Amino acid sequence: MRLHGFFRSSSAYRVRIVMAMKGLSYDQSFYVLRRGDQRQPDYLKLNPQGFVPSLELDDGTALTQSLAIIDYLDETHPEPALLPRDAILRARIRAFALAIACDLHPVQNLGVLNAVRKLGHGDAEVNDWARRVNQEGLDACEALLADAPGPFCFGDAPTLADVCLVPQLFNARRFGCDLSHWTRLLAAEAACLALPAFSDTAPERQPDAE
Repeated sequence: MRLHGFFRSSSAYRVRIVMAMKGLSYDQSFYVLRRGDQRQPDYLKLNPQGFVPSLELDDGTALTQSLAIIDYLDETHPEPALLPRDAILRARIRAFALAIACDLHPVQNLGVLNAVRKLGHGDAEVNDWARRVNQEGLDACEALLADAPGPFCFGDAPTLADVCLVPQLFNARRFGCDLSHWTRLLAAEAACLALPAFSDTAPERQPDAE
């Protein structure tokens, strides 16, 4: 398999974590997003949206969207499972993951921030907006874990929730968020980063890291 991504992409980071959790080997291709590599014709044939990550399977099939890729990996390589059997808990974990992947992350990625700049806002305003988005979204995530047992987001093993949380906290730090009051989120992150699947796949440890 070949993972197409960028070291700082939190979506690609999610997929790297899951690949490592499941012990899967793969090659990588790298795209510098601010340079627009992901908009080149060859890559658009693979992923018409021009986003990373994409996962190219051994037979050439291309999968896009990080959560869809993770779903595929969890179905085809079910151990360790990213979701529990309990239906209520599965729903809570999915809700937490989707709060990050669908509501929080997209509005502070590079394409959106550049669009805000084109509306006449300076870098300071844009970065402040991205910081506020992170703060508000992760405040809600902290509340979602208020009654959930640790040390991970939802119990004694990492789930899809943790796979989405750790890359988003990386983003929050990039934008200068004050993380000190997110005690539950930071505890889950610490438990995750003690595992090689999370620490070895971190952005700063990737071959294309700048």
